[in-house]
Amino acid sequence: MTDVQTNADTTVSAAHGPMGFAEFVLAIAAVMALNPLAMDMMLPALPNIGAAFAIADGNRLQTVLALFLTGFGAGQLVMGPLADRFGRRPILIGGLTLYAVASVLAIVAPSFGTLLLARAVQGFATSATRVIATSIVRDCYAGRRMAGVMSLTIMIFIAVPVLAPSFGQLVMLATQWRGIFVILLAYGLLVLAWSATRMPETLPRSRRKSLAIPDVLDAYRQTITNRQTLGYALAAGGVQGTLFAFVFASQQVFTGIYGLGHYFPLAFALCAMGVAVAGFFNARVVGRLGMRVMSHGALVGFVVIASAMLGAELLHALPLWLFLALSVGMMFAFGLTFANFTALAMEPQGHIAGTASSFYGSITTLLGIGVGAVIGQSYDGTLMPFAIGFFLCALASLAVVAVAEKGRLFQPHHTAG
Repeated sequence: MTDVQTNADTTVSAAHGPMGFAEFVLAIAAVMALNPLAMDMMLPALPNIGAAFAIADGNRLQTVLALFLTGFGAGQLVMGPLADRFGRRPILIGGLTLYAVASVLAIVAPSFGTLLLARAVQGFATSATRVIATSIVRDCYAGRRMAGVMSLTIMIFIAVPVLAPSFGQLVMLATQWRGIFVILLAYGLLVLAWSATRMPETLPRSRRKSLAIPDVLDAYRQTITNRQTLGYALAAGGVQGTLFAFVFASQQVFTGIYGLGHYFPLAFALCAMGVAVAGFFNARVVGRLGMRVMSHGALVGFVVIASAMLGAELLHALPLWLFLALSVGMMFAFGLTFANFTALAMEPQGHIAGTASSFYGSITTLLGIGVGAVIGQSYDGTLMPFAIGFFLCALASLAVVAVAEKGRLFQPHHTAG
């Protein structure tokens, strides 16, 4: 695999028939959107959940989000080898079915502990959507074409979490917080029906791997010892940590510091739009500039923006308009890095795409959760923990990418073939 555009980069794969290209991108986006939808629709409901279960500590309520992501990160280690052994379809359908069961449990949860259990299982189940979606795209495309497809997918599915907090707020106006889980259940069943009837199996039996422990461990060894895959996984985890921190504490920041109240979902949506715009932009230009030029440039931009936020906070000069502008910029940079980092990490792993996807997803998610939780739990009523955390994460990710590329930033890899 290379970062060179080839004829395969410009063709539509026949592997996802009977779906055409447009339906394929929409279906992959719908599958991937289940996770951020289940994550972000909960944001406006956190105070109500706290009131329902007598949880007064806002930082403790972050566990409703953190446990969901923990299940999501841990589950990917399981889903990848299963997908390489049994194929993509059965694991995807099984994960969506488990998600539906967990949603029902959340709807009827009699205690905060039961709700947290349901959220962890929901996260575990949605790990199948992330692993399978990425694996299917890798089964069908490679190189810059894969990066383009991932960008289109991210652009489409990010529209859901952009609107999710506002949608959750509307649900809260009509019913109680449990109604959000009813909506999440309905969406999960819709995706399940679409996948079961239209999504083909993209992994031929001849390419399936053994589930024998030595073989699974060997696949993980191949993944973790690949400099490119490991480097971009660690860098993506660091950058994703800033996103998780933003999500964990956004409700507290926008309502506690800036006093937006019920208008907080609008501010959240504005910031998240940066990711959507990045996906569209990346899909249009990555074929010309390449994944490394796009993602390395975005990462440098991320460092600059995070530096500006830290400087403004040190000077006590971070009004709402400036915080929003810098947050949109960081989300734009995140969107450019994440799609390309995913493609670059998966590029050498076509022969074990499921295992590699699960490893990449687990590393990025669990590292992101750890970093995001540290920043989120450090929230003290000011933006200083955010500013310091964002700057350090961006700087560390840039350093990791520099090591992974042996100092050759912005340089496409041109090889024969």
